[in-house]
Amino acid sequence: MYLKNKKVLVFGSGVSGIGAADLLGKVGAFPVIFDGNKEIQKEDVVHKTGGGYPLEVYTGELPEEVLETLDLVVLSPGVPTDIPLVKRFYEMGLPVWGEVELAYQTGQGEVLAVTGTNGKTTTTALLGKIMADARESVFVVGNIGTPYTSKALEMREDSVIVAEISSFQLETIDAFAPRVSAILNITEDHLNRHHTMEEYIRVKELITKNQGPEDVCVLNYEDEVLREFGKRCVPRAVYFSSARVLEEGLYLQGDTIYLKERGAEPVPVVKTGELKLLGRHNYENVMAAVAMAFYAGVDLDSIRRSACEFTAVEHRIEYVTEKNGVAYYNDSKGTNPDAAIQGIRAMNRPTLLIGGGYDKESSYDEWIRAFDGKVRYLVLIGQTKEKIRDAAEKNGFYDTILCEDLAEAVKICAEKARPGDAVLLSPACASWGQFKNYEQRGEMFKEYVRKL
Repeated sequence: MYLKNKKVLVFGSGVSGIGAADLLGKVGAFPVIFDGNKEIQKEDVVHKTGGGYPLEVYTGELPEEVLETLDLVVLSPGVPTDIPLVKRFYEMGLPVWGEVELAYQTGQGEVLAVTGTNGKTTTTALLGKIMADARESVFVVGNIGTPYTSKALEMREDSVIVAEISSFQLETIDAFAPRVSAILNITEDHLNRHHTMEEYIRVKELITKNQGPEDVCVLNYEDEVLREFGKRCVPRAVYFSSARVLEEGLYLQGDTIYLKERGAEPVPVVKTGELKLLGRHNYENVMAAVAMAFYAGVDLDSIRRSACEFTAVEHRIEYVTEKNGVAYYNDSKGTNPDAAIQGIRAMNRPTLLIGGGYDKESSYDEWIRAFDGKVRYLVLIGQTKEKIRDAAEKNGFYDTILCEDLAEAVKICAEKARPGDAVLLSPACASWGQFKNYEQRGEMFKEYVRKL
């Protein structure tokens, strides 16, 4: 869509919404920012923008006369697509884009896009490093923290865009078409938004919606849903596996990751001992990033060097410090039970585990069963603390402690930990309610630990 002189509603006044409005203003459109929260001050919204373009701001309710003048709607990722106002946009025949679609339509370059329930940030960051080491113009954007819209106008025809894409962002794509995509895994998450597992899976698979047979989709062979999806997706499916040798794709055998192309001998890519990442789940992330980079045209020697230099992402099983013989780890990005399972599996010592937070209607039984005798105490905070305690007791785990907040949880763990133990923040829940986001939760955990 040609955007100059178009009147575009930006739904949401957070980082994503402001980024979208600024981009629209720069390309000559007329942005209208709307936020359903009537407590928000219009002046504060205007102050957050870059300015220099005509702007209207509405909060609480959107006037009917404004609605009738719109050419396009851009939804922030936090806005559900099934609320009455968004349904009304669709009924009116208005195009409804997300921030990713807006950036894709206004930017240039080749897109490499990563989605999945867990491992997206590590895979995206590693792929970003591999591409930046091999190409001149590389942008790492999306759910990883840098809005795609904030960089779109800096992109060139020869740019490579490495994008972390969430299910919320995939709901509102239109023409978005990655050259190489990846779906790392699909486990239960965000059911408060998508309502059913079937819908969540459908949305994740949308990453391939506009890919052609000449494009590539990298999939986890050990995920049954994705193994089946690979048989029917339009792009070429390339699998990775941490559990078996594959006829074609990336696989982990012993302590070595191999690349096997059709009809060729397997090529060793890297030994796990050469990597600075811990745990089988991280070896899967490495395989996905290696596959994406390889099929984007980067040579294996360059990929190998970059992978060996890469260090762990902040807030993902991040070593913080040691106090009185106790090691502290920040896994605040473990925002669902499956991610938190990977956190506890990576621990190699008795662990005091801090969990709990905002309720995304997840089930915690599998997480608790994964404790495998490692967890000495489960220290719980947030909205889900009683729900998790009940799930723990149902599964035969009774060493739970309920706390008012994270500060108290850290203090109690420090009192009960013995030299040789680990304290792990891996909440299995979202951070909302007590914190702005998982980053703030992780930073506060690190601050409380350092003050012990």
